[in-house]
Amino acid sequence: MTIRLVLVDDQEMYRAGFRMVLDSRPEFEVVGDADDGDTALELLRTVEADVVLMDVRMPRLDGVEATRRIRESGGPRVIVLTTFDLDEYAYDAIRAGASGFLLKDVPVAELAAAITHVHQGDAVVAPSTTRRLLDHVAAHRPDPSVDDAWDDSRVSDLTPREREVFGLIAEGLSNGEIAERLVITESTTRVHVGRILAKLGLRDRVQAVVMAYETGIAGSSKD
Repeated sequence: MTIRLVLVDDQEMYRAGFRMVLDSRPEFEVVGDADDGDTALELLRTVEADVVLMDVRMPRLDGVEATRRIRESGGPRVIVLTTFDLDEYAYDAIRAGASGFLLKDVPVAELAAAITHVHQGDAVVAPSTTRRLLDHVAAHRPDPSVDDAWDDSRVSDLTPREREVFGLIAEGLSNGEIAERLVITESTTRVHVGRILAKLGLRDRVQAVVMAYETGIAGSSKD
């Protein structure tokens, strides 16, 4: 199956570069591009797209608001691409519904894998920026105790094992890494992750990470 892409960036150089790289791969087809959020929304009314690669800092309508409108209207999944590895706009875009966050200088193979994962319903955050992104969340939340964090109504229904898994998700661990850490099977880990997302009403692992930091569950033991 070919994954149809829309590129949104106010710099023509980036749009042309990504188009050339992605169109050269048989699994992708770039069906359109736009230079700001307004143009992107208009474009998405006329083309069928599966994934949008979205810049965040653009004139008129930025990537955060464009992402929010795309997701609220049931549009395609969005991956945020930014030049900056500490970008509050990117964090806001993830809260607005983006399924991923990557730097623009990501290797082609990693970008291709990320697009495929997001198209399949997963979420991706650049490993090199995960900690900075989450530190930003931690710096802008209250500093509750661990016990207070677990008393939050959003997470109080999780079982002890689900709390363990939730904390490891917040560290950025994959299902395989969580399974190894807890000495359980990867299939059991997937079941736990699915239940956690369902109980918390979350779309994906990125939202789970953000909630873990906002509630204080993740990062509460940091020095």
